[in-house]
Amino acid sequence: MKILCISLGCDKNLVDTEMMLGLLNRDGHTFTDDEQEADIIVINTCCFINDAKEESVNTILEMAELKKTGSCKALIVTGCLAQRYKQEIIDEIPEVDGILGTSTYDEISNVLNRVLGGESVSCFHDLNALPQVETPRMVTTGGHYAFLKIAEGCDKRCTYCIIPDLRGSYRSVPMERLVKEAKELAAQGVRELILVAQETTLYGKDLYGKKSLPELLHRLAAIPGIYWIRIQYCYPEEITDELIETIKTEEKVCHYLDIPIQHASDRILKRMARRTNQAQLREMIGKLRREIPDIALRTTMIAGFPGETQEDHEETMAFVDEMEFDRLGVFAYSAEEDTPAATFPDQVPEEVKEERRDEIMELQQEIAFEKSESMVGRVLDVMIEGKVADEPAYVGRTYMDAPNVDGYIFVNSGELFMSGDFVRVKVTGSNDYDLIGEVYNEFTE
Repeated sequence: MKILCISLGCDKNLVDTEMMLGLLNRDGHTFTDDEQEADIIVINTCCFINDAKEESVNTILEMAELKKTGSCKALIVTGCLAQRYKQEIIDEIPEVDGILGTSTYDEISNVLNRVLGGESVSCFHDLNALPQVETPRMVTTGGHYAFLKIAEGCDKRCTYCIIPDLRGSYRSVPMERLVKEAKELAAQGVRELILVAQETTLYGKDLYGKKSLPELLHRLAAIPGIYWIRIQYCYPEEITDELIETIKTEEKVCHYLDIPIQHASDRILKRMARRTNQAQLREMIGKLRREIPDIALRTTMIAGFPGETQEDHEETMAFVDEMEFDRLGVFAYSAEEDTPAATFPDQVPEEVKEERRDEIMELQQEIAFEKSESMVGRVLDVMIEGKVADEPAYVGRTYMDAPNVDGYIFVNSGELFMSGDFVRVKVTGSNDYDLIGEVYNEFTE
């Protein structure tokens, strides 16, 4: 069968999609990007915030139309929206033939075979199960970098977040499995591993009785062929001195950390059920910058949380202005049903949420542009991502830039490079969030 697989939402969801692709490839199926050619359509959905929910529903409805024309023989829905709204999908979208929860993506081949046999299939296991896929996954990110999901679920229970209900409790993937998967990825040509989970900093505590991310980093760094290891989704209260020392001293670990802090007002942080206050955030950010002076720090904020006053917002603005994060994203608060925050009184009007989001982003834009300008003259290792069409130039990323969320560096060169190559580049200019540079000298690994 010819299969179209649509992956929505986060990079953690993408890993699940790639696992499913590996299983389907093992069974002899082929793949297409053209919905008109597809015999089977699989949609891995997201519903973290309202926009993601709408995108997932609209995609399902759009693909369901192809069932009516007969060009699509089977429509299968998986992922977070399927987990959360299983019965609604079954009741309201009869074109959906198979539906899988977040802990059953490893059943995709079985579900597909049953659907092709004429069944309507609903496949849901224990939410806290940890799917195990022995078949190598199909990397869809271009082959030179890949996400490595080191844990599933979350125990934090922030008041705005539905993830524990969709993904279950926190459970680490055994280290041996991760090392095996990383070696397989390296053998396929992957040069950068990006460690992801709902929270990476707690890795191993459930399995080994202690936070084991530093040990995992050492073991991954020993794999030949891997050049960069990037860590995302680090909760600030769980960052240990051992982890900081590992980032500082393990050569392959990028001096980059994604620390979602969500707000700077102690009152709002408490209402969010976050585990840190502003003083603790300041202390951790200061420590990271003292210990690793060239570290690039990314964070995310939520604007317009229930009860947020203008004073709370201004406190966050002042914090962002002072901290000067290298990378920052802001979401307008989205009230998600079945979360405590959705029931809080004093919800902030939509237009106020959006105004506050925009104000933070405008401030961060100024900071980011100044930081880009300050990079001129620096010499950096750059991973080539691709060629600029019709120009003697390439698009690349530095250690400060995660794919899809951060900036790029445009490298002027008439030499021949391939995606995944590393080049030493001198920064010669900046353009808003992006850098411009030229090849400095020959790169030797």
